[in-house]
Amino acid sequence: MNVILFGATGMVGQGVLRECLLDPDVEQVRTVGRTATGTNHPKLSEIVHRDMWHYAEIESELSGLDACFFCLGVSSAGMKEQDYERITYDLTMAAAETLCRLNPQMKFFYVSGAGTDSTEHGKSMWARVKGRTENALLRLPFAAAYMFRPGLIQPLHGVRPKAAFYRAFYIFFKPFLPLLRRAFPNRVLTTVEVGRAMLAVARHDYGKRILETGDIRAVLQAAPSN
Repeated sequence: MNVILFGATGMVGQGVLRECLLDPDVEQVRTVGRTATGTNHPKLSEIVHRDMWHYAEIESELSGLDACFFCLGVSSAGMKEQDYERITYDLTMAAAETLCRLNPQMKFFYVSGAGTDSTEHGKSMWARVKGRTENALLRLPFAAAYMFRPGLIQPLHGVRPKAAFYRAFYIFFKPFLPLLRRAFPNRVLTTVEVGRAMLAVARHDYGKRILETGDIRAVLQAAPSN
């Protein structure tokens, strides 16, 4: 597989990048972001691109791809809905529409979140915007599009959250996360599990287009051991 990854410097994206580089079925990984990841690997090529709403100048580097793992996102805390929608919906759709036109055979994976509102009419602003984004992605003529809705995620193997608030949160709760994962397996995943589940679905597909934490765990349980 040749894959492209958005958001490779974020917590989920770091985990997905690691699993892609380790996976023998992945021949090439391209990342797109405003900054480079700082990772050196023979499989990895990085596209540093400042304007994440427009891709005309780099279209030649966005074809020949089998899967996209879209892990780019921001917290809605303190944001007005219009601003959050510009980053969450507009930015995502600009990338997805370009990739779909250039790679109609592609499988597209979007990291959403537990509690996303598919009706687009609930009280939670972030959940409405995420739901609208999911619905728009599912309407695009990709070979398949999958919405991943993990809940709490435990970072492993040196993966660190980008935002200071989340770094502080994970430092404080680090001793408790393995316990929570054992007690609530359908609520807590690791960055390794999210990455491996995406790759497994990219290879073998899945019966649902929207995957909650329990579905992600089911993918891993059904996947053959590497």
